[in-house]
Amino acid sequence: MRKKTDKTDFIQLVVDDAVYETRPNRMHAGRRPYRPANPKEVRSFMPGNIQEVFVKKGEAVEEGSRLCILEAMKMKNVMIAPVSGTVKKINVKVGDKVPKHFVLVELK
Repeated sequence: MRKKTDKTDFIQLVVDDAVYETRPNRMHAGRRPYRPANPKEVRSFMPGNIQEVFVKKGEAVEEGSRLCILEAMKMKNVMIAPVSGTVKKINVKVGDKVPKHFVLVELK
């Protein structure tokens, strides 16, 4: 026998022009709201180790400049500047272990 639910248990999801009603689960309740990516923050895309840092605080960088090397799963990934700017803050040093989505370098 199905339990009768109150209409207030449902949430509305809008996909394109369609509106769906569903009950949220634990995963939905614990998720963080969507935030667009900030091009001034260079983040790690997976956990890894910092092998080399090429820039210093206050240094001017062009779009595509090398910032650091993130070694992950035996691959050396060169992290590049997505936009031109000045290095505001470097949050890593050689040998650091970083988690996924960690802000490696901040630009201004």
